[in-house]
Amino acid sequence: MQLLLTELLEKNRKWTHFGKVAAYIPELMNANSNALGITVVDIEGNVYKAGDYEEKFTMQSVSKPITLMLALMDRGAEFVFERVGMEPSGDAFNSMRKLETINPSKPLNPMINAGAIAVTSLIQGDSYEEKFQRILELFRKLSCNPNLKINESVYLSEKRTGDRNRSMAYFLRDVGILEGDVESILDLYFKQCSIEVDCEDIARIGALLANQGVMLGTGEQVVPKEITQIAKTFMVTCGMYDASGEFAINVGVPAKSGVGGGIMCAVPNRMGIGVVGPALDAKGNSMGGLKILQDISKELSLSMF
Repeated sequence: MQLLLTELLEKNRKWTHFGKVAAYIPELMNANSNALGITVVDIEGNVYKAGDYEEKFTMQSVSKPITLMLALMDRGAEFVFERVGMEPSGDAFNSMRKLETINPSKPLNPMINAGAIAVTSLIQGDSYEEKFQRILELFRKLSCNPNLKINESVYLSEKRTGDRNRSMAYFLRDVGILEGDVESILDLYFKQCSIEVDCEDIARIGALLANQGVMLGTGEQVVPKEITQIAKTFMVTCGMYDASGEFAINVGVPAKSGVGGGIMCAVPNRMGIGVVGPALDAKGNSMGGLKILQDISKELSLSMF
């Protein structure tokens, strides 16, 4: 496995030159566009790494399945899906187009920004600080990294430039989807997206999902099996933005990408994979990350389909 990862990473490093770092959040423009790294954690607990696997990046949309699982544990599926739909949108992750044209005006799924903001608003806690601490503690537990924290510079950059997310949130409050203080909910969402990780952190979360919510090594059922199944289903149908169908054909595993350059995969009953490559394609997915995942899927016959 180690030799394979090293070989495939070097083979695909050239693809980083064809992508661009995210520009709509100014702080993300400081990312190293040449970086490409990967970590695999199998469900026996073995860890394999190659390339720039220590490169730090912020979760961004990779955070969405985790907060969805917390909301489902807090509120139950019926309550959550009264406010957020279950269908792929086919639109860009930050599109507002279908919020107004579809009745009722609830976000189509929890993996687009409007749906993720609605999901974050459902996290329980007596204060917004407590809500964020609960989110952060779950991220720390699933990743086996008690030191996870937010990248303050990215958080402030998102907060300053998040007008599209603001407009979605105020629209959602207007149609009765969001309850509570909109700015506080957005602050929670921006913090969630700004949690800083490396490839191993997200590979371990992916491995827990692959292992049906059971913590590797301890056997603890951290997340109910049914909730991990919901999260993985959304990762297949909506996890790679409007390239989810293409990814399902070319790679064929549950995955979630983010504009920080991360991709988290959960290969059922086999492994979690974490990739970083901040150079993105036109749809917001890591260019080099996609290519290396395609090759690994072929070499190891990972596709579920």
